[in-house]
Amino acid sequence: MTAVSEPSGVHVADYDPSWPRRAAIAIDALRAATPGLFVEIEHIGSTAVPGLAAKPVIDLMAAVHDLTHAAPHQAALTDLGFHAHDNGMTDRLLYVRADSGVRSHVLHVVTLESWPTRNQRIFRDHLRAHPEDAMRYAQLKRAIVAAGTGPGEYARAKTALVQELTDRARAQLGLPSVPVWEKR
Repeated sequence: MTAVSEPSGVHVADYDPSWPRRAAIAIDALRAATPGLFVEIEHIGSTAVPGLAAKPVIDLMAAVHDLTHAAPHQAALTDLGFHAHDNGMTDRLLYVRADSGVRSHVLHVVTLESWPTRNQRIFRDHLRAHPEDAMRYAQLKRAIVAAGTGPGEYARAKTALVQELTDRARAQLGLPSVPVWEKR
């Protein structure tokens, strides 16, 4: 299957084996530019799941001891092209990088305390371990785009399936269900 892009502006592409390398390059650059800031940093999201169709945006999640520790590093993040962004999530800092005017990376900065139970990490790991669920997820994303769903509604349209799969993964880890929709 090839990339699906509709007038809605949402683009879902076949898996690109360069995505992990692009994530590793960004992680190395972030660590070098902000020494000591990030305790953990990982590639998350669909581009981190081998074989999964995805919007071609590299999602990263980084843990810090306290969110206020990022403030002194704003200039370094900006120099790497990561600009602060508010998308309605209240429990993290979010930075977006656009290469040539096209969103290429998203960096979620969360607390180290919340790191082990972050839905995005748990969901990624579940999809990696369950290819049949990854296939269901890819099919849903392509259907949402084919229906012309706009960028603002794309994430919400995936929520029911993401919640189902994340709940299953959390239960296997002995964790309670928590909402995957995190925007206010």
